[in-house]
Amino acid sequence: MNTSLHLDVAIFGGGIAGLWLLNRLRQRGYRAALFESDRLGAGQTRYSQGIIHGGTKYALTGKVSDAAKMVAAMPARWRACLAGEGELDLRAARLLSDHQYLWSTRDIASRLAGFFASRLMRSRMTPLQAADYPALFRDTAFRGQVYRLDEPVLDVASLLAALAEPVREATVAFDPEALPLEAGEPWLIRLPKVTFAARRLVLAAGGGNRGLLAKLGRERPAMQLRPLQMVALRGDLPDLWAHCLGASSKPRLTITTHRDAAGRPVWYLGGQLAEEGVGRSAAEQIAAAQAELAALFPWHDFGACEWITLPVDRAEVQAGGALPDDAFVEEDAGVITVWPTKLALAPEVAGRIEILLEAGGIAPGGEQPADALRRLPRPEIAPLPWQEEERWN
Repeated sequence: MNTSLHLDVAIFGGGIAGLWLLNRLRQRGYRAALFESDRLGAGQTRYSQGIIHGGTKYALTGKVSDAAKMVAAMPARWRACLAGEGELDLRAARLLSDHQYLWSTRDIASRLAGFFASRLMRSRMTPLQAADYPALFRDTAFRGQVYRLDEPVLDVASLLAALAEPVREATVAFDPEALPLEAGEPWLIRLPKVTFAARRLVLAAGGGNRGLLAKLGRERPAMQLRPLQMVALRGDLPDLWAHCLGASSKPRLTITTHRDAAGRPVWYLGGQLAEEGVGRSAAEQIAAAQAELAALFPWHDFGACEWITLPVDRAEVQAGGALPDDAFVEEDAGVITVWPTKLALAPEVAGRIEILLEAGGIAPGGEQPADALRRLPRPEIAPLPWQEEERWN
């Protein structure tokens, strides 16, 4: 016997954006469920460095647009949630560092003056005295300046768990080989023994959005992939969460510290190193990372560290290959397509979708299909890539 369940909103994609939206909608009384073909966070989410960006890049370029101001508001919005006082309760998520740091390696006083002059960065960036530097910069060989940024850094695995736990019964695993989505009014999602009829679809599956749109016979919105080749190393490493300020508006190097499955420290490296490493082999990218760290920290010995590369494809709305300045949320005939662009923008994405639902006359209310949902398979949470031991072997 096939059961029919009615939804206000069906969300495809179990990354941070999809889970944040599911929490918000069910909190407000919408009949909503999330459908995931792999594991929660298995796409771009688990490759994130966990930084809640606050607009550093925009201050460096001097762009103080509405999008820049919105990004600058994100750290405070997340901090309220981490304290249990915001739109969602994220007290179960683990804070790796209360702040991200930024350091300079040479005389760039004019650029830093622009930083402080920017309204975007006032009260968000603090020059530190040497005694307050992170441990790695207290060596007498360090020549430069360190600043503290209002950018908290989160453990992404615990963030996924904190978002998944309250809505576990509304997350549904499905077979990706038999994409169960049918266009219509309402939209039909056919699973074994259960058919969902949804008034709105939200496509929040990152790179998977292209296939979902094709399943619906749509070619737009057009998607682009911007690849990175991140690097991870583990060994005798001090804790560090910091951007190195280089010659462009992008950080020369961004370092975040995590732990592998055995609790050993792992540095995860992004920034220009990851952008420029796309055309390199894994061995070449590791060699480039080793040379960069040796140049930046000649007083620290990285010789005993183990190294791996982690290729990532960032899925975004088509923007001529450039990084979009803002999150993308667009509705077309009952389908809302989303690319958040940054982890930090998940709350903003959810808020915009709520506005679209209200404008479309989709109001919360109606009985939640709890019993039938509980009988369906649940997606597990994906491990972080540096916690998969086979990668290091």
